[in-house]
Amino acid sequence: MTDMLQGLIEHAGYALLFVGTLLEGETVLILGGAAARLGYLRLEWVVACAFAGSLLGDQIWFWIGRRYGTRILARREAWRARIDRIHAQLARYEIPVLVGFRFVYGIRNLTPFVVGMSRIGAGRFLVLNALGALLWSVAGALVGYLLTQAADVLLGDIKRFELVFLAGIAALGFGVWGVRALRAWLARRGRNA
Repeated sequence: MTDMLQGLIEHAGYALLFVGTLLEGETVLILGGAAARLGYLRLEWVVACAFAGSLLGDQIWFWIGRRYGTRILARREAWRARIDRIHAQLARYEIPVLVGFRFVYGIRNLTPFVVGMSRIGAGRFLVLNALGALLWSVAGALVGYLLTQAADVLLGDIKRFELVFLAGIAALGFGVWGVRALRAWLARRGRNA
């Protein structure tokens, strides 16, 4: 690994992990797990930073939904179908949705906002959100750690390939995110045409 990249991970890795999981998450968390397997970060701190970032981000969206949800929704009519789907899922499976929403593409980012608009109490959301954030943080960090361990077994001394391996994980994660963002943009354009 280049000295600059190594230095960045060693000196700012936990902060970058916190901010990355606060804003989005999966790719950053998997990279954190990989960096832990390579010895640049400690796995327990990867989990702790991801937990804190994910929990805080969702709590912020909960409070935005609670305070401004109706006004924001009035300006974002395109969100209506997804919000209605989340409300329906909450009505049927409240606890599984509150614990597991961050594992489901399509409802992950909007769910805390919608919960904030609902009658679900702040304390109930905090407890179930914390449980979900913990499960997600452990699972994501372990995926990165175990993928790196498997690559080490398959390739032999992974230290020779670590920069390529980390770049590959990042490219794959950001590629998936980019495709999803492009699809959403094209869908919005199609509705507005």
